[in-house]
Amino acid sequence: MTDARAPEDSVAFVYSPELSSWALSPDHPFKPIRLELVKDLLHSTGLLAADEVHPPRPLRPGDLARVHDQEYLQMVERVSRGESADEAFHFGLGTSDTPIFRGMHEAISLVCAASATAVDLVLDGQVRRAASFAGGLHHAMPAHASGFCVYDDLAIAILRATDRGLRVAYLDLDAHHGDGVQHAFYESDQVLTISLHESGRYLFPGTGHSYELGAGAGRGWSVNIPLEPFTEDDSYLATFDEVVPRALRAFSPDLIVLQAGADAHRADPLADLALTVAGMRGAYDRVAALADELCDGRLVITGGGGYAAYDVVPRAWAQAWAAMTGRTLPESLPKAWRERWGARLAVRLPTSPVDEPDDRPQPHRLRIQNHNMAVARRLLQVLEPIWREARTPTGRDRAPRKEETT
Repeated sequence: MTDARAPEDSVAFVYSPELSSWALSPDHPFKPIRLELVKDLLHSTGLLAADEVHPPRPLRPGDLARVHDQEYLQMVERVSRGESADEAFHFGLGTSDTPIFRGMHEAISLVCAASATAVDLVLDGQVRRAASFAGGLHHAMPAHASGFCVYDDLAIAILRATDRGLRVAYLDLDAHHGDGVQHAFYESDQVLTISLHESGRYLFPGTGHSYELGAGAGRGWSVNIPLEPFTEDDSYLATFDEVVPRALRAFSPDLIVLQAGADAHRADPLADLALTVAGMRGAYDRVAALADELCDGRLVITGGGGYAAYDVVPRAWAQAWAAMTGRTLPESLPKAWRERWGARLAVRLPTSPVDEPDDRPQPHRLRIQNHNMAVARRLLQVLEPIWREARTPTGRDRAPRKEETT
């Protein structure tokens, strides 16, 4: 990491039109065009200046191969060229989740480049914070695609920091467990992974149980907080406050990478959490404050899930950008933006940056709150002794002081 200190208000929005111009299939729920909606909304509200937009830099040779098996990379390239390959299915390609499309390798490689660029901009001291909302493909595994994800841009980006000897805290707020990133760093003491998600008892990918703690040198640095379906704002934020600050302070990161999947929202069709945009903004504000406290404000935000793609995602990620930049969305979203995209997409877009109240009864609210907090407290009972051992002179010294690493 450079010795240069970026100005406190310096930010980068990593974008190029190609990042939002591809699609897994015409009717697929994962819609990259949402990135363009977010960028246009931020421009329309005055929250994004032209000089804050940065194009992705090309990946370095070998970046993908550090995370993915060579045989898998070759298969993705083959099907991207339109070559038929019966065995592609064994790599998770050509499924309903991950259909094959021409140019797949190039499109997803560019997503990886965008997230790596965001990390580089922060670590090089060019900006204090950066966003790569095209990224967040947290399910991709070394040898197969999974959950709409072909390549793991997050693991590739995080390696940019660990290569410099830096400690990275990865925080995943997607409704689905961040299994691909956890897998990549499960035995590492240089990366803390924290995932708040709907319990794998009910939701894909079926992992992220509280007993998944890491292995070897990484034991204690994989933190999973499985939440009950229909968890609302208050319970979500209370559980966050119980675990996340303690984990981050125990680890002492040099950089926080936030996966801000928007599918924890109550309107998302592919998950069962019940957050509002205001609740999500509360989580983003907390992450920004923790970055200020623990790592000189260094923060990278990516996208992720979010399948109410036109209603929820633009507002959620605009709120994430506002939280990381200390800016505020207007009380009403710009009429020109709503009309422009409403006509293009044949949808009616919301007028408010937050949600209308939901007065429907939630008979299980107290049970859900109690269950989530009990899970969080039991988890801490296991983790805190491990963290204390890591900080003792006779322990494994897995949490060096920040000045020893930068």
